Amino acid sequence: MTFLVCILALAFLMFVAYRGFSVILFAPIAALGAVLLTDPKAVLPIYSGMFMPKMVFFVQNYFPAFMLGAIFGKVIELSSFAKSIVHSVVKIVGPSRAMLSIVIVCGLLTYGGISLFVVVFAVYPFAVELFKELNIPKRLIPGTIALGSFTFTMDCLPGTPQIQNIIPTTFFKTDAYAAPMLGTLGALFIIILGMTYLDWQRRKAAKAGEGYGTGHINEPAPVDMTHLANPFVAILPLIVVGVSNLIFTKILIPRWYGESIAVKLSEGMKDPVVAKTMAIVGIWAVEAALVLGILTVVLFAYKAVAKGFAEGTKTAIGGALLASMNTASEYGFGAVIAALPGFIVVANALKAIPNPLVKEAISVNVLAGITGSASGGMGIALAAMSQQFIEAANAAHIPMQVLHRVAAMASGGMDTLPHNGAVITLLAVTGLTHRQSYKDIFAVTCIKTSAVFLIILLYYISGGHII
Repeated sequence: MTFLVCILALAFLMFVAYRGFSVILFAPIAALGAVLLTDPKAVLPIYSGMFMPKMVFFVQNYFPAFMLGAIFGKVIELSSFAKSIVHSVVKIVGPSRAMLSIVIVCGLLTYGGISLFVVVFAVYPFAVELFKELNIPKRLIPGTIALGSFTFTMDCLPGTPQIQNIIPTTFFKTDAYAAPMLGTLGALFIIILGMTYLDWQRRKAAKAGEGYGTGHINEPAPVDMTHLANPFVAILPLIVVGVSNLIFTKILIPRWYGESIAVKLSEGMKDPVVAKTMAIVGIWAVEAALVLGILTVVLFAYKAVAKGFAEGTKTAIGGALLASMNTASEYGFGAVIAALPGFIVVANALKAIPNPLVKEAISVNVLAGITGSASGGMGIALAAMSQQFIEAANAAHIPMQVLHRVAAMASGGMDTLPHNGAVITLLAVTGLTHRQSYKDIFAVTCIKTSAVFLIILLYYISGGHII
């Protein structure tokens, strides 16, 4: 019965997420409903003493990264730098390689710190023009954008500032560059297989006489190519984010603060503020890098940014609040579920999986799939089981950075099931339906999921030398 309570809570949360209801509202309802069925007296104490503190912990740690990422994406959009980058990449790669051009552009923008939601809006008009010109079916656009935005740059490549690569840092005391070789090899696997699949679909459609199609909705207006920024200037903010993230992570923050620091501003402070640098260096580095990226955009495109900065940042911050609170609610939900007696059954079942990396990959992947959120599923899994993963990894002499990379990559696997918010947004923007285009998104999802187990295999085949 106790196990059934956990399953019912997870199923309920998955159902409401799929139907489009607010997770901020229903995650605590699902968690407290499970507590009610277990011990009615515990509902209010668990809500005040566990759910809310865990939710606040997540916001405290990650909201600034959500907010700065959203603002960076907005100023890149206002400056038209994104448009210039897309235009330049298409010109270099060649319009005849439409799919590869779109994947590269999406990869550059997301690896540079721009939210994948912003990338969808920025890239879609260019994708339509290229696909029309080459008579490639429009239904393949979502799968192409998904490959470039939701996969290798989200959580595979070392140093990516996306939140899926930052969350594990606080659990495993790692940084955003954890397991760089494994992450890069996983990324190459995804790119090669993903492009092979998409090209196969394109050739199959051409053979069947299927073209771009007619009667589509949400067709964008032709892209205005006048007054484009210099491409070298446009890409500079992305380079600034990438380089400064590395410098802050590896040099400045560790040298400035050491392993920890205690700060007392005045005698009025009763106790000093203590920060353990190794547990938070990944978050600080990304936040500082995004600030420098924003300032770089403002420096080179002040007039264009200033016009829409007030309203644009309101929208960006509103979106960041919603995204972070959604994930924080799921994080609090995970903490409560982990405290239930029924979760012991789940934990014991997972213990039956002898390999700690496989155990972690399956746990994070399944929960990301259930919640329809990479960060939410990973938050639930790590809040509930990170200590178990760490103990098992230490016993097997597995470095924490390998745990980090496996958790991050697993979170971006089956999270893109039909109820995933990014998938729903992508289809809405492109004016396509699940029936028309989800098959290709799911194929990319399967490739991404298999990449996690590939890097685990590579780690063991190499005797632990590939990290």
